Amino acid sequence: MAELDERRLSRIDAALDADVASATIPGTVVLVTHDGELVYERANGFRDRPAAAPMRVDTIFRGASMTKPIVAVAALTLVEEGKLQLWEPVAKYLPELADVRVGVDREPPARPMTVQDLFRHTSGFTYGPFGSTPVHAAYHEAKIADPADTNEIMVRKLATVPLLYHPGTMFEYGMSIDVLGRIVEVIDGCELDAALDARIFTPLGMRDTGFRLPPEKRERLAEPHFSAAGANPLKFLYDPGNPPRFYSGGGGLLITAPDYLRFASMLLGGGEHDGVRLLGRKTVALMTSNHLPPGCGYGSFTRTLGITAPLPEYGQGFGLGVNVRIEAGRNPNPGSIGDFCWSGISGTYFWVDPTERLVVVLMLQAPELRVHYRALLRDIVYSALQ
Repeated sequence: MAELDERRLSRIDAALDADVASATIPGTVVLVTHDGELVYERANGFRDRPAAAPMRVDTIFRGASMTKPIVAVAALTLVEEGKLQLWEPVAKYLPELADVRVGVDREPPARPMTVQDLFRHTSGFTYGPFGSTPVHAAYHEAKIADPADTNEIMVRKLATVPLLYHPGTMFEYGMSIDVLGRIVEVIDGCELDAALDARIFTPLGMRDTGFRLPPEKRERLAEPHFSAAGANPLKFLYDPGNPPRFYSGGGGLLITAPDYLRFASMLLGGGEHDGVRLLGRKTVALMTSNHLPPGCGYGSFTRTLGITAPLPEYGQGFGLGVNVRIEAGRNPNPGSIGDFCWSGISGTYFWVDPTERLVVVLMLQAPELRVHYRALLRDIVYSALQ
């Protein structure tokens, strides 16, 4: 097993410290494990720069789409229990979506949307704010993902607007995992916060992860640089002054780096971490395989995902809630065939490399620079492998 050169790993310090000093970013938390051993742990900069509050390893971040792999795992535990199957139509669990139509002409879908479509973002759902088509406008008019809505109400609203694409034809990043989260609620008979707590957070000891921020933890919330006085570009993800009612399976969790490391380490361990098994190893293998069908197209928002985009030109596909590297030589950043990852618009990022036995977690709240730091971290970490 290869070792990691500490001197080369320390280049992370130099790169991130320089950007904190220049006020490019507020601060970061980075954790790296290799073969189960913590080899790098560092918080730098500020949790809240205007308040001069230093970053700490246990700082709480708006996780954004790093929520998605967690919800995917919760749904996969239901698959293992025989309560959910990937090939089945979504309407079996959410009958309100049985009559969904496609496009402004309201065509019937060429085939039913399946549970697998939700996992791999081929359902035809989109994100209303990230496009200018009439379908995106319909999302806006229906107030899809209103923070005041429950997941049940969110799905009812989605049933009134058309899909952007026919199911199975396009990778389109959007509300798919939010809908999957609602399926988890329906099967478990409770809201998503309670389902995730019972299935993942409590078993793995993820004590600081959830959809709400208790008052005693408010002082640990990381804040981004503000583009203007009093403007917080991440309030749409979580506003501590007005906590959302919407438990977004696609982007609502508040997380810490140590908590997410436990989750990612479970995936590296084939479904087990610290003696706790959440998934069978073959389920993890299925989750981290490419599920995009032959001839699949890609929505216009895909390229904005940067190095996490599941594009063939990057040698990548998409599994059940995670991006997967499936080919060598195309990606501009180092890695291994079979490594998998995901990220959040707030700046969060993780990846797991089973070949090198690596887990890396980056916590950052700098939306506009997120792609740069994901690539930078990969370059430095892989350069340290001996």
